[in-house]
Amino acid sequence: MAKRFHLGWFTNFTADEWNTPFANGGSPWDGKFYVEIAQALERACFDYLMFEDKLSVSEAYGGTTEVYLKHALGMVPKHDPAPLAAVIGAATSHLGIVATMSTMAYPPFLLARLCSTIDHIAGGRFGWNIVTSAENAAAQNFGMDKLPPRELRYEMAHEYMDLVYRLFDSWEPDAVVMDRETGTYADFTKVHPVNFEGKYFKSRGPLNTVRSPQGRPTLVQAGGSPKGRDFAAKHADSIIALNSSLEEMKAFRDDVRARAEGHGRNPDDIKVLFLVAPVLGATEQDARDKHARMRSGSQFIEYSLALMSAITDIDFSKYELDKPLPERLVTNGEQGSLDAFQQWGSGKTLRELVQNSSGAIASIELIGTPDRVADKMGDAMATVGGDGFLITTPTQAISRRVINEVTEGLVPALQRRGLVRTEYTHKTLRENLRAF
Repeated sequence: MAKRFHLGWFTNFTADEWNTPFANGGSPWDGKFYVEIAQALERACFDYLMFEDKLSVSEAYGGTTEVYLKHALGMVPKHDPAPLAAVIGAATSHLGIVATMSTMAYPPFLLARLCSTIDHIAGGRFGWNIVTSAENAAAQNFGMDKLPPRELRYEMAHEYMDLVYRLFDSWEPDAVVMDRETGTYADFTKVHPVNFEGKYFKSRGPLNTVRSPQGRPTLVQAGGSPKGRDFAAKHADSIIALNSSLEEMKAFRDDVRARAEGHGRNPDDIKVLFLVAPVLGATEQDARDKHARMRSGSQFIEYSLALMSAITDIDFSKYELDKPLPERLVTNGEQGSLDAFQQWGSGKTLRELVQNSSGAIASIELIGTPDRVADKMGDAMATVGGDGFLITTPTQAISRRVINEVTEGLVPALQRRGLVRTEYTHKTLRENLRAF
């Protein structure tokens, strides 16, 4: 019997399904479209809405930006998720909002200050998705010729975290006294410089922002490689997982929980959410037909491979669609995403890999009626042990229709089975994640 599990939604601050019959129109840039999405997710008692981010216009597929700009794929145009998180935080009351920010792009002081500010606006519901960036094009936008090797990026990221923790803690919890009699707003003896000087980063501190409601933002991370898993186990409150079978899902969760214990953490404080892309229909056949139409679309293969190229920094256009990939590929980009994509089956053609993964990296196939999919999700969590799912779409594009199918169809089916919450019981994102 599965215990209750958590739900998140994974998307981008990018164009919606702008050219489909049920689209918003492709201009969500004032944020109102995403505010409505967030409010729908809040009514369904999701834990958080997460915005992925990239910092370049990719040329990974075919050595050109054409496919990304022509189709407005999820990599471009893409606006900064941090201001959007603040807007959503002010327009909601319970939902967590997670924004992706790169340790490569943000100086530690700037990031800590920004996180603290948004966490106040959101009333303690802000989360930071920690990334080191995985594209040479992004590095070149910040004055570098190329990214450092992945191992070095993680070494730098660990030091980065040491510094931002100290900055978050530079204000003691009771530093703000607001004593009218003495005219004292903050006790200066409880606000401390950090005087941090490491191998890669240096900062005097303290933050000039008041300590945030959570003390630090809720931390989210996706680590697939051994180094990435260890980083996530040490730092994250919630981990995004990309696995291709129930056995691998369980092995991943068991591994990061063991690593967390090795770092002196309570593994129950870490919630592993597995990425899934459900396809829902009024009947089983309706859902299967919808899935088949999606996979047989003339641009589906190109869309999917272009997205995978941008994520992994590997040009999949140079491989033949109806032949297996020639070798086990490695990358200085997102190796975990690449590994998950390749794991869909040894010997399968590239076309079959795309079709088997439904165009997105997803942990298990969820196709059917809301009741049938709810049963599959419950069975999966009973096998894996927890902790929940991060829902997306096959191309990460979003529409009100797909949100409605999940929030008004799938979630009530899950709630009827006692598998997800029916109300929020805590104030902050971290508290809600740790509620069960």
